[in-house]
Amino acid sequence: MSRKFAAIVASGSALAFLVIGSLIAIALGNVRPPTPAAASTTPSVTPSATPTSTPSVNAPSTAHQPTPNPTAALAAGNKKVLFLTFDDGPDPVWTPEVLAVLAKYDAHATFFELGSMQAAHPGLREQVLAAGNTIGSHSITHPQLTAISPARRHHEIFDGPRSTCFRPPYGATNAKVRADIKAAGMVQVLWDVDPRDWARPGTNAIVQNILTHAHRRNIILLHDGGGNRSQTIAALDKVLPLLKAQGYSFPAMDC
Repeated sequence: MSRKFAAIVASGSALAFLVIGSLIAIALGNVRPPTPAAASTTPSVTPSATPTSTPSVNAPSTAHQPTPNPTAALAAGNKKVLFLTFDDGPDPVWTPEVLAVLAKYDAHATFFELGSMQAAHPGLREQVLAAGNTIGSHSITHPQLTAISPARRHHEIFDGPRSTCFRPPYGATNAKVRADIKAAGMVQVLWDVDPRDWARPGTNAIVQNILTHAHRRNIILLHDGGGNRSQTIAALDKVLPLLKAQGYSFPAMDC
């Protein structure tokens, strides 16, 4: 091989190596390191389809919705039912005596209590409930709700004894009173029979009034507070056995 031919071959080989090297370099330059996977946009814990809301502090509790008619279910299918109610307590003298007479005849009642009386005589509320009775609200201080300011009316209704039943003092009510009662999560409860025991007309007068006017499913108004209730106690002790002999039973309202 001549030196000239060998030089040409050598130059060609060098050029070939140079081209191959360049191609390899280009190939390696086009290879990129792996890109980290993008963060998932789906949370690991899927939220509930229905968000949970926080109730307002001032919203009435829904743990026990008020019964539109707290006597309806108790009286269903039983024509011989009467509902005894006692207002203005609890009183440390008269409430325990009422409870004793009720227990004597296996009767129960609903006590429409005042917030001021509950505060003055703690523990009586629990005695009433422990005996199988129920408690309704009768406001805090027994004002005529139709004759006071809206702010005070609101306070007397919303901040009184805990219950789903409310009896306005004196039975004084109107659209605004009823609206506040409903907004407080309660239903208004009045009465059918008023034997006027609050006026102390005499034991026999109270008994005769009840026997004459009480009919099936009636609500009877009596009092365990607001004054001397000895006539009420004596009348209750006389009238309950007479009514039981007629087939009546005495459940507490659903309050």
